[in-house]
Amino acid sequence: MSETPTGPVAAEIEKRLRAGLSPERLAVIDDSAKHRGHAGHDPRGESHFTVDIVSSAFSGKSRVVRHRLVNQALASLLAERVHALAIVARAPEEA
Repeated sequence: MSETPTGPVAAEIEKRLRAGLSPERLAVIDDSAKHRGHAGHDPRGESHFTVDIVSSAFSGKSRVVRHRLVNQALASLLAERVHALAIVARAPEEA
């Protein structure tokens, strides 16, 4: 699972998650095109993402805690640029 980010926001998401959570696997998927015309759609693109991440940082943690860890790593992007983020966060033993 290794999707190469195509835009600057996707690349920044990948950079922050790699730095903060040291994932074994990471896919950052830009879903923005699926949301044209919906609330929160940004005509510049890169407003809606799915992150599929496998990290040992998630071992023994609940789904809520895992999502909080991802959200913390991306806090300023979520506040300023990203409208929606779907998260699939697994520990290595679950992947």
